[in-house]
Amino acid sequence: MLLTVQELAQLLHIKAATLYAWAAQGKIPSLKLHGLLRFRQDEIDQWLESCRMTSRPTIPVPQKPRQRPVSNVDALIEQAKRAIYTERGETSIASPFRKEQ
Repeated sequence: MLLTVQELAQLLHIKAATLYAWAAQGKIPSLKLHGLLRFRQDEIDQWLESCRMTSRPTIPVPQKPRQRPVSNVDALIEQAKRAIYTERGETSIASPFRKEQ
């Protein structure tokens, strides 16, 4: 059985333009009959089966080590200062309030 572009687009829930593009790129099996694009049902079924995704093994995502929650404000401010200021009291990050030199 031959399917038209519109019929196959409805079956696959995609736009007809996508089917035209896939056929031109050779991504989907198709026929040109008197300038009209057609699709064989059995070839489409095989093509869909070949596109089926099997379950992939999950790759563990490395987790960042957690920092201890800081309970008081003074310790939080001290931690932020250590993260931003160098040993000499300078910042390596440009300030949005200062003009660039």
